[in-house]
Amino acid sequence: MKILILGAGKMGCFFTDILSFDHETAVYEIDPKRMRFLYNTLRFTKLEEIREFHPDLVINCVTLQHTIEVFRQVIPYLHQDCIISDIASVKTDLKAFYEETRMHYVSTHPMFGPTFANLGALSSENAIVINEGDYLGRVFFLDLYRRLGLNVHEYNFEEHDEAMAYSLSVPFVSTFVFSAVMKHQDAPGTTFKRHLAIARGVLSEDETLLREILFNPRTKSHVEGIREELKGLIHIIDNHDAEALSKFLTRIRKNIK
Repeated sequence: MKILILGAGKMGCFFTDILSFDHETAVYEIDPKRMRFLYNTLRFTKLEEIREFHPDLVINCVTLQHTIEVFRQVIPYLHQDCIISDIASVKTDLKAFYEETRMHYVSTHPMFGPTFANLGALSSENAIVINEGDYLGRVFFLDLYRRLGLNVHEYNFEEHDEAMAYSLSVPFVSTFVFSAVMKHQDAPGTTFKRHLAIARGVLSEDETLLREILFNPRTKSHVEGIREELKGLIHIIDNHDAEALSKFLTRIRKNIK
């Protein structure tokens, strides 16, 4: 299969590495310096090269902010039977866009990084394949992710964004709060250093992704839940209520088993 990968960032390079030995691959990237360490793959900087390559599958690995924009640039250079795909963490507007194009499409979400995951050891990581769109495209990614040892789940677009509203918004907002009240520590403890490392990773994410997560209509209720828990905890602290604290800790320990 001829596979075109859009973007030579961490995920673009990851997909190039794992696909280039079994398929004929090419990477389209407007900054040639980002492709200098790629091997066993074609390197494109001009759209006309895409037409000549005639890909069967396109994997869009650019940042969320530019995903649809880059699709619009590239689609005129693809043949009608080409399958287009994305790996976006937030699928807002993508279903409507795909239906507008009338192209074959598949949408997936590899939830393993690249911020924190070890891309060489993925057996504890997850991936989502959207169960809408092109059947052969879905089969391709289901097979690929399973061969990588990932735990694969199938959701529709709506279910995916509902799940992401919780699994992304809660840790991200918690990290924002930690960062907002953080003060420099000359001798930080282990727990503090771990939280700091997480905060640096989260805040290095593309700002468009952070905005889409926060502005997801489903996010507000989860943030309100955090606020209610903090209010209850403040009440416990104000009253030095050991019994209430014990009940609180017992309840939250059950949540993380």
